[in-house]
Amino acid sequence: MTSTMRVARLHEINQPMRIEELPVPEPRPTDVLVQVKACNVVPNLGNVLATYSEWFPYLPLPKLPAVFGLDSAGVVAAVGSHVTDVAVGDRVYVNPGLSCGACRACRQGRDQNCDSYTFMGYFAFDPDGQKLFDAYPYGGLGEYLTAPQRNLVALPDTVSFEEAARFGYLGTGYAALRKAGVGPGSTVLIDGISGTLGLGTCLSALALGATRIFGTGRNADLLDDVRAIAPDRIHVFAAGSGDLRAWTREHNNGEGVDAVIDALGPGAPAESFLDALATLRRGGVAVDIGGMMERPGLDMFSLMCQQISVLGSLWFSTAEAQEMADLAGAGVLDLSFFEHHTFPLEKINEALADLPARHGGFTNFISVP
Repeated sequence: MTSTMRVARLHEINQPMRIEELPVPEPRPTDVLVQVKACNVVPNLGNVLATYSEWFPYLPLPKLPAVFGLDSAGVVAAVGSHVTDVAVGDRVYVNPGLSCGACRACRQGRDQNCDSYTFMGYFAFDPDGQKLFDAYPYGGLGEYLTAPQRNLVALPDTVSFEEAARFGYLGTGYAALRKAGVGPGSTVLIDGISGTLGLGTCLSALALGATRIFGTGRNADLLDDVRAIAPDRIHVFAAGSGDLRAWTREHNNGEGVDAVIDALGPGAPAESFLDALATLRRGGVAVDIGGMMERPGLDMFSLMCQQISVLGSLWFSTAEAQEMADLAGAGVLDLSFFEHHTFPLEKINEALADLPARHGGFTNFISVP
């Protein structure tokens, strides 16, 4: 194995990333070294990096220069001296969610509730996140990275690296569905079903056995493409075209849905969430994964009387990601609908500036070092 690796490193916000040579890191005793084969790239990554300090000052980015890249899949290239049940050559997805490993939340297996929770290669949720950035300084926009062994997801041979690099968006929806108790016989509304988060949530809902899946979106052609995945189980509704609550009940035997997953992004209006909330049956559960920034006016008395639950769900556990990988390996979770657009690491700046037109959530942009 070579002693150096190529990385795309950002030195200054609003400036191009630089392709540089750095030493290949040595894994610590309980860490692994992964040779990156695919890394998912958010189409507006440049905008995200440029605006996070303004939009979300409580979500600190790593100190620059830094190697970004959130969702990585690859092959284990080396293991630390205390690593067990992981071998060189294993195909893996790396869950980028890092936690301290010692607090009460971590001891309970609830890593996302750790005050130090940090996304390797992206941003942190605590001012002290830089400690974890320093411990694991490489995201997926490079040839190698190190990660804790507990963050690895074993990939079935039938799951490609490109498909696995989409696990971040897939797992976010999967975890929300699990929190809402979606399973065989369930009905669910996905607000924003044709987007990157929404489509992954739809595929997971199908895999978990949801009987009916309702979805909203703004693009009629994209909605038709989503419905075509499983026209006997998926029903779609163009946003703003009518009464969402009445439409849902019309197509659900007069009943409300068991769960609402809100996958709309930060710029979505609060009214859209409230409209989705109104589709729930008594005892239903709404889970937000899109991070809407507006503050909806919730009718707490109505929520109480109807026993409606409203939850926030961040990312997913490594155990949930492994469940998802196993479902995909068994053919229950069908990932064949994604359209992969790959580009070499050296083209990262050109790719971010001129990515092909997106086919909604079906498009998957992948950096291949």
